[in-house]
Amino acid sequence: MTIIADISQNTEPVKRVLDQTAAHAQPVKESLVDISINPEPLFHIGGFTVTNSFLATMVVSLGLILFAVWMYKRGYRLIPDRLQAFVELVLEMFLSMTESIAGSQKARLFFPWIITFFIFIILGNWIGLLPGVGTIGIKHYLPGNGEIFIPLIRGVNADLNTTVALALVSVMLTQYYGLKTLGLGYLRKFFNFKSGIGFFVGILELISEFAKIISFAFRLFGNIFAGEVLLMVIGALIPVFVSIPFLGLEVFVGFIQAFVFATLSLVFFNMATQSHSEAS
Repeated sequence: MTIIADISQNTEPVKRVLDQTAAHAQPVKESLVDISINPEPLFHIGGFTVTNSFLATMVVSLGLILFAVWMYKRGYRLIPDRLQAFVELVLEMFLSMTESIAGSQKARLFFPWIITFFIFIILGNWIGLLPGVGTIGIKHYLPGNGEIFIPLIRGVNADLNTTVALALVSVMLTQYYGLKTLGLGYLRKFFNFKSGIGFFVGILELISEFAKIISFAFRLFGNIFAGEVLLMVIGALIPVFVSIPFLGLEVFVGFIQAFVFATLSLVFFNMATQSHSEAS
């Protein structure tokens, strides 16, 4: 009992030591990299919030518009240089693919959207791999969280809002082309009251149209966001030269995801414009 009493009476020096240690202690970093699944806001224009992924989208869109205007003004050359030859190669490749799937008549109708999907998505994927993207930014103070780092540019398709918008455009165009080609008869695909089985199949077809939006959006977002996270983690753990093979892998993944999105959109466009007799 005497020993316990002596210890309880001499705890004041220990408390002082603990208080001094806590006062001089530095906060421990929770992670080597700061990963946010949501796009970070940069500034506001009225009531509109400009995020870093939206800024990247504007950069890609403006770059494509300026390039198209410049190519138009420089004119078509009978003997093409390397740039014109490369552009013609890409366009001819996708036009040939569109004709092989949808036929020559419908290819001219679908081709502008298919090539736009591919070029915008692949550039949006690759912009997130450029040096400085994710590492150049601003520091912002948030009450309760302290000073945080916000990158100026973020991968376009690493934002779920962008991929959902692209998916909505693709699915809405599918319905548009179906109605334009088949008229109101296209709606029989979803609303068939001739039999119980036909009605059930129509409901499943209607659900599948909404499932396309989820599939398009999350496939593109998941692959691109996971790739950027992988590069950030690898770059924080090992030297920069070791991450070069992973960078090459993400360049390939960015191309594949753009090609898959454009090809699936083309297939869905073509299926929507086929009557039951053509499909059979």
